[in-house]
Order: sequence, then C-alpha cells, then structure tokens
Amino acid sequence: MINSHLSDDLGIVGYGHLGQFLVEKIQKEESEVRLHLAFVWNRNPEKMKGSVPEKLILKNLSDFPQRPADIIVEVCHPQIVKEFGIQFLSCSHFLVGSPSALADPEIQQQLREAAKHYGKTLYIPSGALWGAQDIQRLNDSESLKALTIRMSKHPSCFRLTKNLLPDWTEGEGRRLLFSGSVAELCPLAPNNVNSMAAAAIAGAMLGFNGVRGEIVSDTALKDYHVVEVEVTGTDGFCVKTTRRNPSQLGAVTGSATYTSFWSSLLGACLPVSCMNSALHLHCLTLPLFFSLQGSWRPSLLVLTILDFDVLVL
Repeated sequence: MINSHLSDDLGIVGYGHLGQFLVEKIQKEESEVRLHLAFVWNRNPEKMKGSVPEKLILKNLSDFPQRPADIIVEVCHPQIVKEFGIQFLSCSHFLVGSPSALADPEIQQQLREAAKHYGKTLYIPSGALWGAQDIQRLNDSESLKALTIRMSKHPSCFRLTKNLLPDWTEGEGRRLLFSGSVAELCPLAPNNVNSMAAAAIAGAMLGFNGVRGEIVSDTALKDYHVVEVEVTGTDGFCVKTTRRNPSQLGAVTGSATYTSFWSSLLGACLPVSCMNSALHLHCLTLPLFFSLQGSWRPSLLVLTILDFDVLVL
C-alpha cells in the first residue's frame, strides 16, 4: 500500500498486454493506491480507442512534457528507452520496462548520468527474475562468482531477431536457440530476456558480459514459461531455482510477471525524497525499507550496487 499522503501522476508508454494491464489497474484502483494517469501512448493510437479516455491519449510521444508525469513507465520496446530515456529523465522519474536496452553500455551510462544530472530516479523492475535480492547480496559482498539464467518457452512466445527461430513444428520438443553472454543475447531477444537484464544489473560485478543466458524453444511448454537460475558463490556455494510462470500460448509475458511489475510500480511511487537519485532494481520479498534519513518504512529495503542505491521490493 502506498503512503496515504502520496499521489502520483503516471505516464504509460506502450499499450500491449502489460500496458493494458497497468492502465486498467490504475483506473480501477485509482482512489485506493492514489495513482492517476497523466497520459497513455501507443505507436498505434487506434488500439486505445474505447478503452482509454480520449483526454489521456498522447498521440505524439515527443509531446509528453505537455502532460506532466511524476513517473514515466515504459512497457513497449527497448528502442523507446534508447530514443527517449534521457528526455524522460529530464522531466520525470523513469521506470524501464525493457531493461534489455541497458545491455548497450553507452545507453546505460547515459541514463545513469541523466538521472544524476536531473535529480531523477531510474527504476528497473525484476520481472520474472526470482531471487534477485540474494544475487545482490552476493554481489555486494563480492562473493558472486557466476550467474546463469535459462529461459524456456513455447516457440510461439519468442520474439527474436536475426532469424534465430526461422521455423518450428509442433511436437519437435526442445531446441537450444542461444547460449552465451546476456550482452550478446539482449539484442537478439529484446522482448524476451528483460529478467536476464535485471539479473545483470543485480549482479553488477559480472555485468551483462559476465552473466550467461540461454533461451530454449520447447513445444511442450504450452501453459507456462520456465526460468532457471543458477548462482555460484565462493567456497562451493551454489543455488539453483526453477520458476514456472503460467502463460497463454503465444504470450511473451507470463501472468505472474504482471503482478510483479505492479508491485515494482507501487514501490517506485514511494516518496523519492527519501533516497538519492539513482538506478533502482525492484524485486519482491524483503520486509523492511531503510531510508537514507534512517527511518523505517514497511515493505522495502535499500541496498547498494556499485556506487548507486538499489531499491529492492
């Protein structure tokens, strides 16, 4: 629950399945969570007619400064992060729903510098990543030695570039599509591997080049996506997790990721005055929040990654 005194205006950039979920959720729970829509943009504005009030539809994304928003939430494509991220941060805090864009070190550095320069905050949701706070703890203690994430989906759920999955047939079973660094994988599957990008940010001592990612096509996975994470620390420490995320056939995003993203958004809407402008990673399970002023608030905890604050939900 957001603090009762807080009220935020949000700009939603993208009206795919996740964007529709967020817009409907905000409209339904507006009075309870004290969030309001400043604008909604989609590449095809016709898609919003009848479901988004005309006064909230932003037809030209470059006009976003005319619709002041406390936080701008991108849920469409990493290209938008690259083209508009710095502009968004010049006016608002920015929640990046496509963190695969940050695999480009130049883009990531530019956004970090913009957040500092404008006194704004760059938020990264954990999405389908499980155990992000534990990865961060290993990272912060300099005990993180290796991190591998394997994402398996029905082939209809992948949106890939460079003809990685040119053809497939029902019943063919498993096919390894890629195995390598997350830095290499993000441009090949920009819409599918945002949880891997979040892991690369959480495990900053390894980064995008050091975190290993694999994507697997599996025609047997018609009802859910599978995300497997293997974390290796010092002195033989190792943890392996397997997460099954229910999903519809052909869906890029599993159903549990929607509620995870919503939790991240609520966390981002805490008063930003209680923390430095920074890059923040949103996860799910820690019980307390310690502000930079030393006061405790429910449901959040501040940790540190590199020289930036990391907010963990």
